[in-house]
This record gives sequence, structure tokens and C-alpha cells, in this order.
Amino acid sequence: MNTAPLTEKLEAATQWKDAQALKSAVREWSDRIKVKVKQIQLGPMKRKWASISTTGRLTLNTELLDLPKELGEFAIVHELVHLLVPNHGKLFKCFMSAYLPDWEEREKRLQGFVG
Repeated sequence: MNTAPLTEKLEAATQWKDAQALKSAVREWSDRIKVKVKQIQLGPMKRKWASISTTGRLTLNTELLDLPKELGEFAIVHELVHLLVPNHGKLFKCFMSAYLPDWEEREKRLQGFVG
């Protein structure tokens, strides 16, 4: 039995299709979290996976496109939650747990990649 097509389908399901898919995820999460993202841009970043300004400009590292979706999703949710809570205190962690119960595991996995 040839499992190659199945393997390819599974990989495609766990990887971002393209930049538009990543941006769509941002829009879906911003609706869910009820925050406004005014601009989404992708670009190379040397030290971060993502950043967001207080005005709602989200920048995502293009390297996220090569990582599993759940790690990119973590980066998106992390930045969007910063629109609710500017620091990484208890309230921030509560929001993260509410939206992504496994966020700490995803964060550790993402830290395993060089960004």
C-alpha cells in the first residue's frame, strides 16, 4: 500500500499553504479574540517570530510559513492577546490559556526553532 499521498496530505494540512493562509488565520483569530488588526505584514525578522504595535500593526516572520500551523497559530494568538494585555503577567497567561489551552507546549516547540 502506497502511503505517500496520505503523508503529503497530512503534511499539507499541518503546513501553511501560503502567506494568504497565514493572514486568514490572523483575521479569524482577531474576530475570535475581538481585537482589531489594522495591518498584517510578513517579513524577515532576526530575533522574533512576530510583533504587534499598540495601533494594531502585526508583523509576522516569514519563517513561520515553513513551520507547523499550530506554531504559527501560537505566534498569532500571542501577539493578538497583547492588544488586550501589554505584558506577560498572570492576566496575559489566563487569556492565552483560554484561547490556546496548550500554548505553553506550543511555545516550547517554537523556541526549538531558530527565528
